[in-house]
Amino acid sequence: MSAVALDLAALADLIKTWGRELGFQQTGIAGLDLARHEEHLERWLAAGFHGEMDYMAAHGSKRSRPAELVPGTLRVISLRMDYLPGDTRMSERLADGAAAYVSRYALGRDYHKLIRKRLQHLAERIQGEIGPFGYRAFVDSAPVLEKAIAEQAGLGWIGKNTLVLNRKAGSWFFLGELFVDVPLPVDEPTPRDHCGTCRACLDICPTQAFVGPYQLDARRCISYLTIEFKGSIPPELRPLIGNRVFGCDDCQLVCPWNRFAKPTAEGDFQPRHSLDSASLAELFRWTEAEFLSRTEGSPLRRAGYERWLRNLAVGLGNAPTSIPVLEALKLQREHPSPLVREHVEWALQRHAAS
Repeated sequence: MSAVALDLAALADLIKTWGRELGFQQTGIAGLDLARHEEHLERWLAAGFHGEMDYMAAHGSKRSRPAELVPGTLRVISLRMDYLPGDTRMSERLADGAAAYVSRYALGRDYHKLIRKRLQHLAERIQGEIGPFGYRAFVDSAPVLEKAIAEQAGLGWIGKNTLVLNRKAGSWFFLGELFVDVPLPVDEPTPRDHCGTCRACLDICPTQAFVGPYQLDARRCISYLTIEFKGSIPPELRPLIGNRVFGCDDCQLVCPWNRFAKPTAEGDFQPRHSLDSASLAELFRWTEAEFLSRTEGSPLRRAGYERWLRNLAVGLGNAPTSIPVLEALKLQREHPSPLVREHVEWALQRHAAS
């Protein structure tokens, strides 16, 4: 092995050490061949499974060809950061129809800024070691096949629920990438799929959004419907959403590999504003000013106030009939948004018929 290769191998080891020091639980290095994943993406898009997420079809092949997105890229450093707070009584919350269930990733502060800042620190450490080099950091904010890259970098495999699964950490983690023009030695991809014959994630999905293993129809996915989708939630899917008002964790909750997940030590990922214990009626009473104040720096901002109320109205329509539920709904019966009013009326009709 040449001296240069030895230096690059040593640099790769340093990068992984620095990654741990910066709060990432694992770091891997991937090459650029994502052809298999590109084909999967093309089939998924052709089937229309992306719904209104037009950005998934934009940018041509840049999403699956890193060197087209960032010219000069030779490797992608992929990193994962655990986000699961301690015991937030997930199953208990889902079983309580009056409780609001917010996806665990969205209970704390928005992860984008935190991880991007850490990636920048990592780039600065690399630069301090080797001098100026070309790089660009990404955190779920550009046309990047981050799950495919993580698999190539040995961080896990893409499971039947389409999430990256790790044998030692499950799936409760965020991903970030650093595209670099340094020919670092690549890590071995996860050698095989460890899902086996398990179908737990496919069978638990409330809306049956999985059309098969590794195939998610986003148009039926609760995370898509409550976060990405801008219109009226299909009436036939509303009862199936239950009390999930922002995202859905069911396919992670039942995954056997998540028994190995460890609570995060990151303070920013701890629940804020009692989002892990609030009732649907309580959150539905937030004014727009309160929503903007309490979701500052939060992933919840992605939905916006109007869709936040839409989602909560669906949850209230599925909740057990009670005075607080009915009073909360009636308060928004004359809301200026036709979208909100429609879902409030649907909810009130549900209670009238019960």
